[in-house]
Amino acid sequence: MSKEKQSSLYSGKVMLAPMVRVCSLPMRLLALDYGADLVYTEEIIDRKLLICHEYKNELLGTIDFTMSDGTVVFRTCAAERGKVIFQLGTSDAKRALASAKKVQHLVAGVDVNMGCPKEFSIKGGMGAALLTQLDKVKSILTTLVNGLEVPVTCKIRVLPDIQETVALAKLIESTGVSAIGVHGRTKSERSRDPNRDDYIKAVSNAVSIPVIANGGSKNISNLSEVESFRLNTEASSVMLARAAMWNCSVFRRDGPLPFIDVLKSYLRYAFLYDNNVMNTKYCVLQIIHDKMTEIPEADLSLSAKSLQEFADIWHLQEDYRVILHERQQKEMELSAAEGGDCRGVKKKKTENGLELIELPVRYDKTLYNSLMTPKQILNNYCIKHQKEKPVYSTTERYQDRFFKSVVQLEGKLYTNPFWERSKQLAEQSAAVCCLVVNGLDDGRIGEPKNETEELRRKWRDIVNSKIVSPSSVEDAENRLCGGTDADLEKKVAAQSCTKIKSELAEDSSDAFLSKQCAVGSDVDKDGCSR
Repeated sequence: MSKEKQSSLYSGKVMLAPMVRVCSLPMRLLALDYGADLVYTEEIIDRKLLICHEYKNELLGTIDFTMSDGTVVFRTCAAERGKVIFQLGTSDAKRALASAKKVQHLVAGVDVNMGCPKEFSIKGGMGAALLTQLDKVKSILTTLVNGLEVPVTCKIRVLPDIQETVALAKLIESTGVSAIGVHGRTKSERSRDPNRDDYIKAVSNAVSIPVIANGGSKNISNLSEVESFRLNTEASSVMLARAAMWNCSVFRRDGPLPFIDVLKSYLRYAFLYDNNVMNTKYCVLQIIHDKMTEIPEADLSLSAKSLQEFADIWHLQEDYRVILHERQQKEMELSAAEGGDCRGVKKKKTENGLELIELPVRYDKTLYNSLMTPKQILNNYCIKHQKEKPVYSTTERYQDRFFKSVVQLEGKLYTNPFWERSKQLAEQSAAVCCLVVNGLDDGRIGEPKNETEELRRKWRDIVNSKIVSPSSVEDAENRLCGGTDADLEKKVAAQSCTKIKSELAEDSSDAFLSKQCAVGSDVDKDGCSR
């Protein structure tokens, strides 16, 4: 793509600005429906993207970048192809390039966040911290421009001095970027402070690449006011943040719609793409924002804990029912094509002859009684039946400090294919596997998605058969995640267990995890890609 064509992508456009927690897939698609020319993702940190696994989610029709615990960091689909700009949080040129290369085949461009004033960004040397590190700014942008096949841009905040702001913009232009986004406030100023439109105008007159004006939401509620903002700053384009967050139909050429229509359209996309519940709640509350005391649905939305509850609150039960039914039908088709609902169940021999059994189960705290966990149930069972106490061997993966655990009971080993956020969660998951395999009640008070007692019975039939897959010790050594085999052996030896070389293979676990992620991404705790 020529330099001129890359820059033209950002000329004469109205865009959805990058906003943490807001610019996930449902809001981006909604903005495009209403007429936005381009949509930005929320800022996604380079380190996080680098440890993600790319997965083609056939159930949802998306491409997902997921962490090993199932957290969806970035989800995109064909409907936004050619119109989505990936915003990257970074403080290092090499890391920025490596992470951007993972997504460039799916996005229209890559934008570097050089304006976020939040403490965590600044402490990490990202966002607005870059505004005064000119050598690093030049290194990051030049590396990306030379190393990527898609246009590169950056978004900044203005500096206190207008001439210093212009000088920064000229330096950025010299790196070869295709456009520059300018928020007309300094890093210490907030939305209540006036936007410095004259600073944006000065930048627009000083550089030859498109300038994207940002920060005018306080005075914008329709496209006519968007154009007034553009003319006042003499910018090439405008990106909207808060105005679009409050009412995404601000992009409509025929004028904005009532907020409740926008909210329901947003929820339909959240249902369709199985959006994270906490992220959905955040966006719903932002759409309601100044009407929180005016409508009864506001308090109900504040306490909602599932997409079904949102469907009930906003009278979208039929929409949600149809989406779930179609998803279930497709899931059955995919399951049949991939070997049925027992995929992910494994039984193999370790080097010393012990059986290692792996089930696609995990400990979800919301489905269990906190007063009696699976570990406690298993321990009580052993005491009651005078069996040796279960012994847990837990490994930490150094890349992201996630954990996986194996529990040994009566000469057999039990685990699951997932890496968990904490040692406690990993050990509870291993206990769940052990209890399910042995037909014991694991204390659950609710059923996880796509798991029934009948399915667990099928799993037990498989693992209780005499068919055992031989393990490859050499392969296990090469693929052990989170530490070396020696590390794992020391842990087990310290617990008076026989030496174990288990095939805790990251690639096989991620392969199954990807199938699990087809169901949804509710494991993301805060709906934020930081």
